[in-house]
Amino acid sequence: MSDLSITHIGGPTTLLEIGGVRLLVDPTFDAPGRRYSFGWGTSSRKTAGPALPVEAVGRIDGVLLTHDQHADNLDDAGRALLPSAPVVVTTPAGARRLGATGLAPWQTTTIGDVEITATPSRHGPAWSVPIVGPTTGFALRPPGSASVVWISGDTVVFPGVLEVADRFTVDTAILHLGKVQFGLTGPARFTMTGRDAAALCARLRPRRVVPVHYEGWSHFHEGRRQIEAAFPQGTLTWLVPGVQTALS
Repeated sequence: MSDLSITHIGGPTTLLEIGGVRLLVDPTFDAPGRRYSFGWGTSSRKTAGPALPVEAVGRIDGVLLTHDQHADNLDDAGRALLPSAPVVVTTPAGARRLGATGLAPWQTTTIGDVEITATPSRHGPAWSVPIVGPTTGFALRPPGSASVVWISGDTVVFPGVLEVADRFTVDTAILHLGKVQFGLTGPARFTMTGRDAAALCARLRPRRVVPVHYEGWSHFHEGRRQIEAAFPQGTLTWLVPGVQTALS
């Protein structure tokens, strides 16, 4: 896939330029230091700020929001940006709250010439869904491309996410990792570990794997070292925060 660049701003927040279309994913621009409630007695502290200020992002053609209910994916500064975006695409539940475009899994819309398909995501064990709330991933297909850029969203590995491999040829997989856990919920995991991601990629067989959302918050329990150890050497594409990286 040609004409793809990614700027990792921090956490899950990336600026994708694909086929001339600029898409901001999960905008988070608050300063570090604050603790945010995630519901059901859980919380997390933001430990790192964005690599770019919101005013440095420039023109965007749309926002892709994997979910709106957790501040590590949409914080106060990110929420303030949404009204200036020409279109915001998210879950149906999030769309009702935000006045945005809601996509259920496998539903499709377009931003510019890029086709956007929502993909299944489950932000933790099955029992946690009523508490954690719905999330989504996104598959992005530029005009004439046989393959997609896939953003996993905050998810664990479950049958729905495996179906992505059956429906799409994935060129670049942007994976939300970090092994999210909370003391109150014990060993339950709410995002993928490195080993989970490696097993998923064995099924997806993407040409490129880009880890994001594994740092900057106290609820992450795996960082770059553990993720890197789970994959064959040289498999992963690590982005320098704040630096636009052209991927060909």
